[in-house]
Amino acid sequence: MRRSNTDNSRNSQLLDPDDPTITGVRKKCLDDYEDEKRTALRQMDYRRRRKEKQKIKIEFNVTSIIHRHNFLLKLAKALMTFGAPSHRIESQLLAAARILEVDAEFIHLPSVIICSFGDNDTMTSETHFIKSGGGLSLGSLHKVHIIYRAVVHDEVSARKATEQLDDLLSAKPLYPWWFRCILSFWLSVLICPLAFGGSFIDMWIAGCGAFVLCFLQLRVAAKSAMYANVFEITTAMLVSFTARGLSSIRSQIFCYTAVSSSAIIGILPGYLILSSSLELASKNIVCGSVKMVYALIYTLFLGFGLQIGSDLYLLFDPTARHHLTTLAADISTSATIIGTFAADNSTGSNSSLSSGLGPVYGTFTFTNNTNVMQTDIIGGCYRPKHFGWYLQPFPFWTQFLIVPLFSILSSLANLQPWRSRQLPVMVVISCASYASNKVANHYIFNRSDIVSAIGAFTVGLLGNVYSRKMGGTAFTSMVTGVLFLVPSGLSQAGGITADGSGVDIGSAMIAVTIGITVGLFMSQALVYMFGTRKNAAVFSF
Repeated sequence: MRRSNTDNSRNSQLLDPDDPTITGVRKKCLDDYEDEKRTALRQMDYRRRRKEKQKIKIEFNVTSIIHRHNFLLKLAKALMTFGAPSHRIESQLLAAARILEVDAEFIHLPSVIICSFGDNDTMTSETHFIKSGGGLSLGSLHKVHIIYRAVVHDEVSARKATEQLDDLLSAKPLYPWWFRCILSFWLSVLICPLAFGGSFIDMWIAGCGAFVLCFLQLRVAAKSAMYANVFEITTAMLVSFTARGLSSIRSQIFCYTAVSSSAIIGILPGYLILSSSLELASKNIVCGSVKMVYALIYTLFLGFGLQIGSDLYLLFDPTARHHLTTLAADISTSATIIGTFAADNSTGSNSSLSSGLGPVYGTFTFTNNTNVMQTDIIGGCYRPKHFGWYLQPFPFWTQFLIVPLFSILSSLANLQPWRSRQLPVMVVISCASYASNKVANHYIFNRSDIVSAIGAFTVGLLGNVYSRKMGGTAFTSMVTGVLFLVPSGLSQAGGITADGSGVDIGSAMIAVTIGITVGLFMSQALVYMFGTRKNAAVFSF
């Protein structure tokens, strides 16, 4: 099989700033200097080296190129397994192939990377298909990036880097399943009053729902392929059924919107839609469009499950359905008074006649569209003033405690190590993200996309400045702040339940993620527009 010249296609691709064509780094550590035989061969005189070279020539050349191929294949698998930003995987693999002096081409499709290695001597090529799935693992992803950067800067050999990647891929998850379920519980507990107006009682119900959901995801769906196909629908039905039943209690102490929205926050495809938007913005049409369609169908499944769960309970409890219908009618009802008026003052009438205006009489209509109950509805929840503090929304000052705590737990839930230098940076950037989102929402109403763009611009600006000035990894430091914008933006768009319509949920998520995409790209362009070129690897959104 002959390989065509692909120099033009390579030049048209987005180059990673660590690419050797930009940095000018040349190979030094490619031939595994730790190998004693190879080191001894270089120290021999001409005659002895000529004899030995005839014995190990084939072994030397073949094993060297095989180690480089294995490293590229392992790197591709590790990047997909640990949730690297998919629109930058190809550029990073090409940069590693160039520094290793390997003729290679890469094509990234959803869950698959096609690697093609060419041999100019024999005019042949071999193709490998790397298929892998996985979730976001910030700690392992940071280690993969360190290995990648060491190879691209020619600091370690390909064989040693391959061994390090093998250890990462075979390692157990950073936290056990029960600890991740506890993290999911507290994340829903904290996001309930923060983004969806839940009360002190609502937050604990939402946390229990999230705990059960996380247990089913990690212990049941992960082991049963049949249940994994209906996992989203069944869990959304369970959460919605429970939330509707609690909200139908006559005392009205539970809020359906707050409980159902907060409980399913752990399975929202926010990161998936975000990565698809980034790929579409990067002109990667095939992979971006496939992920976007899948994320929308996934969101429709969630909306369908929420609607079925709510209607299923109302089917068993007709009284609750009647009460819900009556309540909706009362809220939308406006009071209208129609009447006539006429002047009963003869002096006024005579003066009007003398001025040529005629008698003063006519009709009037007064309409009052403000219902008494609407003043007690806050964030979609019924919160009359006579309710106790445990049934009221949280005061403003509690955000200064909840936001940092939520940021820490969210980072740990994405498998970020507890003892790491990145964790405080992630918390600071996440808090700045929430603050800018709140300030923007105070001045811009009913535009969740613009508000999310402002929050994402803040995250991107801080993350890229941290990466450029302090040598950190921009992607891992920004993930928590970016994912924080998804529930915050959805809460401004009317909540996740969106009156039970999955289409409304999908459109709300698209609006939020498009704003996040624009903000991230603008911040990155602004940071790297000025100053000298960054020598560290761009591992960012």
